[in-house]
Amino acid sequence: MGNASSMLTQYDIEDVQDHCDHLFAQQEIVSLYQRFCQLDRNSKGFISADEFLSVPEFAMNPLSQRLLKMVDGLNFKDFVAFLSTFSAKASVAQKIELIFKVYDSDCNGKVTFDDIMEVLRDLTGSFISDKQREEVLSQVLHEAGYTRDSLLLLNDFIKIMDHPGLKMEVEVPID
Repeated sequence: MGNASSMLTQYDIEDVQDHCDHLFAQQEIVSLYQRFCQLDRNSKGFISADEFLSVPEFAMNPLSQRLLKMVDGLNFKDFVAFLSTFSAKASVAQKIELIFKVYDSDCNGKVTFDDIMEVLRDLTGSFISDKQREEVLSQVLHEAGYTRDSLLLLNDFIKIMDHPGLKMEVEVPID
């Protein structure tokens, strides 16, 4: 499984479904496999960072460099598991966990004020000053019971982000 000349068996499809918590139907997995094979230009069985950057939507994403750290070298099963977070069927907790990983750039399991500021800079560019970002972030943290010195773990991050008004409707088109 993983190069353009091979085909997915029923067993492969079910194995991938199990790996991604059944967030994709079998036909969606077949479509994702076809896309994976298109991206895996050298039929190595994994996708490199450069191959991911060939997807215009990915390359244009202001967080693409952070995401590349997460996706470089993914095999097909892990590719589908990564994309499953963007499925409409994924839970809010699964989506928040991915967002946490984007913010936790050094992969130490903790997000600092500076980590969040870096992401906000990537997202807002020059539209907002650092002072404005700091004020907004300080206010959000304060309202959630944290300070700029707090080290946020995943559970803290979930506490801050998991509220009814927050929409997490980013999805990956399958076909």
